[in-house]
Amino acid sequence: QVQLAESGGGLVQAGGSLRLSCAASGTIFSINFMAWYRQAPGKQRELVATIASGGSTYYTDSVKGRFSISRDNAKNTVYLQMNSLKPEDTAVYYCNTKFIGTVYWGQGTQVTVSS
Repeated sequence: QVQLAESGGGLVQAGGSLRLSCAASGTIFSINFMAWYRQAPGKQRELVATIASGGSTYYTDSVKGRFSISRDNAKNTVYLQMNSLKPEDTAVYYCNTKFIGTVYWGQGTQVTVSS
């Protein structure tokens, strides 16, 4: 059973930084395509960033230049470094992966950016 556990969320002032972590278990992490999504109140869940097993990355336009996704295969962990945070980044952030045809989600971690 694949499990994803996010951590690192919190309350931060605009312009501040946070680093989210997602620890994976029950999977061959090194081959996994990993992603971060977020869901703000009253809005649909949206893709934030992805990282492939080889390290190639993708970012949604609104976070380019501010967020950085990375992975540590030895620790089965994916990170999301978030800098220059804005109030519109406020959301629950979810870790996501797909393994043997099944999509898995973490429980989410709340990020709140105050103006």
